[in-house]
Parts: sequence; structure tokens; C-alpha cells
Amino acid sequence: MKTPPWTLILPAAAALACAGANPGDPMDGAPELTALDAIFEDFAGSDGPGCAFAVSRDGQQVMSRAYGMADLEWRVPNTPETVFEPGSVSKQFTAAATILLALDGRIDLDDDIRVYFPEMPDYGEAVTVRMLIHHTSGLRDWGSVAGIQGWPRWSRVHSHKHALDIASRQRALNYEPGRYYSYTNTGYNLQAILVERVTGQTFDEFSQERIFGPLGMTTTQWRDDFTEIVDERSVGYRRGGDGEWHMRMPFENVHGNGGLLTTVGDLLRFTRNLDTGEVGGPEFVRLMHEEGTLDSGWKTGYAGGLRAGEYKGVREVSHGGSTAGYRGFLTRYPDHGVAVSLMCNVAEANPGGLARQVADLYLADALTGEPRADAAGGDVDPADVAAFAGGYRDTRTGQYLELTADGSSLLMSGGPGGPPLAASSETRFASAAGVSIAFERPASAGDRPAGLMDMPAADGVRIEPVGPFEPTAPDLAEYVGAYRSDEAEVTYWFEVEDGRLVLRDRYGDGSALEPLYADAFEGSRTFIFRRDETGRVAQAGLSEGRVWDLRFERVE
Repeated sequence: MKTPPWTLILPAAAALACAGANPGDPMDGAPELTALDAIFEDFAGSDGPGCAFAVSRDGQQVMSRAYGMADLEWRVPNTPETVFEPGSVSKQFTAAATILLALDGRIDLDDDIRVYFPEMPDYGEAVTVRMLIHHTSGLRDWGSVAGIQGWPRWSRVHSHKHALDIASRQRALNYEPGRYYSYTNTGYNLQAILVERVTGQTFDEFSQERIFGPLGMTTTQWRDDFTEIVDERSVGYRRGGDGEWHMRMPFENVHGNGGLLTTVGDLLRFTRNLDTGEVGGPEFVRLMHEEGTLDSGWKTGYAGGLRAGEYKGVREVSHGGSTAGYRGFLTRYPDHGVAVSLMCNVAEANPGGLARQVADLYLADALTGEPRADAAGGDVDPADVAAFAGGYRDTRTGQYLELTADGSSLLMSGGPGGPPLAASSETRFASAAGVSIAFERPASAGDRPAGLMDMPAADGVRIEPVGPFEPTAPDLAEYVGAYRSDEAEVTYWFEVEDGRLVLRDRYGDGSALEPLYADAFEGSRTFIFRRDETGRVAQAGLSEGRVWDLRFERVE
């Protein structure tokens, strides 16, 4: 295990969140233990993995509990001191390191990343460090590209060398930098590498010196060597197809996007600093909470590894995460001085749901649960709503979404999904989740207009109506062939079997694809075929959640 440089002399801030009542006993006005334990009854057995959580009020830890087993082979139970991985909860620590480096004057958040990464392509427009923090860079997610290649994360030992190699091979971005938001681990791995290149320290050494040590986070480190022995670490698990528990560990060395090894108590120490600025000062706190802004001026709700939002009428700053069999959630309600940290070593856990159930008990008098005002329905004829029902193409990604009518509301499958979009006028629909669609004009039977969709993280996303696609056997034959992507270093084969288009990879594995709209098919990913000037199918574009329009050239 690493020996942090600060273990002999801890700053006075070491006890930042440790004072107060015994963290295992409720304080006056705190929820009864039975109410808290009831939330975790599905994870409390001695025959399965579980969770740990902690709660603070005004920076003082007032509760911590643990459930289930940390290690099923050795029958070791979870405790509040058990070390877990909280997945992408880690991103706020990486953003903090980058921002501290900027406050030191050693980097500028508006620098082009090619200042630090000359091996990255020139995309014609600058991708800035700030865009890496806010997920507005357009960079494809390297792990998704690795999965397209045939080696998804956890299938081989990936390192930062692999992540940077994949990123540097991408000749195109998902979109022009700053135009949209798309969540990508690449930006956070690059930040970790950037800190190392600028400081000459490992990312863990910098974090120990500037963040973990000053905040008294004595059990926190980065998983930059997955073979290292870590005291009191839990094992991640998930149910297998046989119904039995199976280990699911993060056997990789990439970090910064995730890879934090920590405890629920240490997480509270960090999130307290986002209120006090004891480390970093007021400007650090401001930059950590500065939301990304798109070129249009739209605020994305994503700040320095933090999601700014609202929960049941209360302001919330949070982030969730998952890594292998681990799950995590760290949330703070700044106006009420309450924070909850939660981590589990069971893949089936819903960390956000569990943490918010705990928060419900501590915020009961403040929660309203009132819906967003823009979700209220208007006096619109259901027949007029039904005229909008049908398939649409997201023009950013080419992906398909379906709108179906439900009285005076529209239900969306594909795309952002979520609650119904209620009609507020004859052309505008909005949901309680913050998704809205403004159509160009009213629809009529068989004549659906295009629309602009706004979401919490993007505005002005154009969706266009598409008709059904029922390809004949000669139609399907036009797509048959081999297609190569040098960016993903992979070749795919498209064949026709039993009247359906089938995708095959290098191992002969594959699946049938369903037609979506003209020249577009969907399996686990969306494929959109493109034709040359003669009408011959010459190219396929692949789109999935974090990779948009990765091009495959037809090679035979």
C-alpha cells in the first residue's frame, strides 16, 4: 500500500468532518436507526455484498452505517471504514486537481489541450481544458471505442497509454467543440495525464499532497496499479446467470475518470471543502461549481465533476458512479447543510436511489416534491397530439427515437426517454425531467414537422420525422460486405441471414440488426449506411451513447 507523504504530520484540517456525535449513534432530531436500516434491508444479509453510507450536517459526520459483506470468500463484513470504489464520483477529485493547477498559474483552463498533448489531432477548432472538465469537448469516449474494437473495459488491462492512444487516433469529434454536451471519460483521463505532465508527479502523488492530505482523507488513493494490496478493500460482486455471486473487479489502471479508492467518511471530508474552500479558497469553490456553457449560452448543469440540479424542491449538487461491481453516490444539499455519501460493492444497487432515500429522512421538512412548472399540460386536443406520433431522427447522432401519443402527452422511447411530455400548446411539449420539444408547426395526419428538442444538458437539438423502412432481399444485399474503421482498428462484416441483416466481428460473433429508417439499422448500436455518387453503399457510420458517427469505410 502507498505511504502518503503526509501521514506523519497532518494539517489541522485533518479532523474537518470527524468531530461531533459518535457517527454510529443518532443525534437529536435524527432519523431512527430502524428507518435507515429499512432502506438497506435488501443488502443487509451475511450471504451477499452490501453498502455503507455516512451523513453530515454542517460538515460534522452524524451517522454512518454499513450492511452486507465486503468479502464473501473470507466472510468479512462491510463497515463504515471499508474501502470501496465510487466510480465516476471520482471525477470531482480530478476536476479539483486540474483547477488547483490552474490556480497555481501552471496551466490555463482555456488552453488548447494540444499544448499538453501534441499527439492529439488538430480538429480545426480548439478543444480546451475547461471543455474536458465540462464534457463539452466533443471527444469520443475511449472506453466505448475500445468496446467497438472488441476489447471493452474489464476485458483486458487498459492503461493511460491505451486511453491516450485511442483518443489520438480519432480523426473526428462527436461535434464541434462547445456545441453540445456528451459525457466522456476521455476528458477526465486526459486531465489526470495533464497533471502528471505538468508537475512531474504521479496523479496520486499530486492528489495526496494537495487534496487528500490537507483534508485528512487518510484512507483515500487512486487505483493506478490494480495489483496493489489495499487495506480493508471490499470486493465488487454481481449476480451471474446461475444466480450466484461472482466477483467483478476493475482490473485496469486507468483513473481520473474513476478509480478512486476511498471510504464514506473521506468522501464527506471532500464534499465539505466544496462549501468551505479550506483547500483552494473561494475561487476554487467557484470554479468547481461553474457549469459548462454551450456556444448557444445554454447551461448544461454539469460543473467540476458535479451535477447541479434540484431534488424535490431542494438544491442538490451530486454525482453518481459505477465501476465493475461497485456503485457510488455523493450528494450535498448546500442550503440545508446536509450531505450523504454512499458506496456499495454490489452491481445491482441503485446508489442514487438509496442515497436520496437517506437524504429524505434528514430533509423531510424541506422537501416539496413539486413538479417543474413547465411540465403542466395545456388544453390541447388529444387528436392533435396523436398527429405527432411516429419515428424521428436525432440529427446530432443519427439515432432513432419514437414518439407515441398518450392523451394530451407524448411518450418518448429512445433518445432521453423519461416522463411523459405534456402539451403546453399545439406545438410545444415538456416533461418534468426538463426535456421539451418545440415543433415547427402543428402536425396533421401523415404530415409531421421537425422539431427542436431541449434537454438539461443541450438545447436546439433538431429532430426530423422519418418513415418506416422495410427493406427487401435485394435492398439488404446492397449492404453486404466488409467495413473497416482505422480509428477503432476493427473490421466488421455485414451479411444477410434468414432475411435479416447481420453484423459479424472478427471472432464470428454477431447479431441481427433491425431496420429503423432508410439506410439505418439498429442492434446494440446504430449503423447508418452512406452511398457514393453512383448510389453504391460505400460507408457506415456507427453511433452509440458516447460515440457519434464513427466512420467505417467499405473495403470489399
